[in-house]
Amino acid sequence: MSDAASLTLTTALRVCEAAVAEAESIGALVSVAVVDAGGHLVAFTRMNGAEIAGPVLAPDKAYTAVANRIATHELAEQAAPGGPLFGLHAHASGRFVIFGGGIPFRIGDRVVGAVGVSGGTVPEDVACAHAGERAWRRAITTGERDS
Repeated sequence: MSDAASLTLTTALRVCEAAVAEAESIGALVSVAVVDAGGHLVAFTRMNGAEIAGPVLAPDKAYTAVANRIATHELAEQAAPGGPLFGLHAHASGRFVIFGGGIPFRIGDRVVGAVGVSGGTVPEDVACAHAGERAWRRAITTGERDS
């Protein structure tokens, strides 16, 4: 699969839709961002009434997941006081977010993008991000292409 086919705009929008659908089902109000392998924004959505920090935090969670090649809820453990990555959140001009809601998209060992969700509780953000990641996985498995 080529890099171009791994994260299309159509796929990114479906990721956003899946994350929002999960948020609606659990009663959360979120913002959702999808970034490519370089951490560049591909798609973004914000539910009506979602918190004001979401448009910053959601893209930064996705960026963090791509840049560090790990889900942000897993990174949080490593960046905690005494952890091997303690202080990470102070780098990248403060753009690294070390709490849950960012999940990378992997094809084998390659990270080809990520989803970031912000606005709910940490478990809600993680659940919504997982829903987005599952939508991405379905899209690439079925060979979806932009129309």
